Amino acid sequence: MAMTQGTQRKEIDLPAGRIRYREAGEGKPVVFVHGFLVDSRLWDGVVDRLSDRFRCLAPDWPMGAQQIAMNPDADLSPYGIAATIASFLDALDLEDVTIVGNDSGGAMSQILVTRHPERIGRLVLTNCDTHENFPPGPFKAMVPLAKIPGGMAALAAPFRIGPIARLAFKPFARTPFPPELIESWMRPSLSDAAVRRDASKLVSGMSKRYTLEAAEKLRSSQLPLLLTWAPKDRIFPLKYAERLVSEAGNARLVQIPDAATFVPLDQPGLVAEEIAKFSA
Repeated sequence: MAMTQGTQRKEIDLPAGRIRYREAGEGKPVVFVHGFLVDSRLWDGVVDRLSDRFRCLAPDWPMGAQQIAMNPDADLSPYGIAATIASFLDALDLEDVTIVGNDSGGAMSQILVTRHPERIGRLVLTNCDTHENFPPGPFKAMVPLAKIPGGMAALAAPFRIGPIARLAFKPFARTPFPPELIESWMRPSLSDAAVRRDASKLVSGMSKRYTLEAAEKLRSSQLPLLLTWAPKDRIFPLKYAERLVSEAGNARLVQIPDAATFVPLDQPGLVAEEIAKFSA
């Protein structure tokens, strides 16, 4: 996946550790939050279509695929990840930010806007964890395993085999994944014990209590919320998006056809168009 033209690679030191990010364009800031075992390249197609009108910032968050491990004492619970995103906004002095989240990054985004709302103007969620669906379905089994010493290494071991890794990612997008992209996403947690430690912290902290708490807080919030959702996604079914929209104080749902969980990979044009209209 080629880097968006005009994108600058940057780094910033935050209390939790060093974060690499990609920045393109000028205007109102849009900050992207990817999920577990992927990085900022998930958003390249969306950034490419928005950077002529917005300042797009796509960090590599400490979600298991980052190239730089966090500080050993970094809090990588859902509250800790949300605090790290908030510290990123603070460090760059961003105001009236549009936060865009996908997958487990969408869960972190809901926690962020309900615990650290000061710099945030609106929230966009593509298919992601909500309510009791965090982590979703069969991925719930990862949580107890990640708490066992060596558990994360055991979980990661099968992904050393390329076909197994590609098969595991296949349900997340209708667009074929370049094998080298999956390999690069898996490499840090397979080869770097400190990144694997970070991933273990992240996974062992996943719990529906965080997303249920965020959903309850969104009931009384007037923060503009847009859900751009692939309706046929089996991992994050449409019913969760419909439930969140029905409960939140100021929410709207747009269905994105011909897409799976990784909506920004499958339909970057439609996602960008909805973000642009919502954030104008």
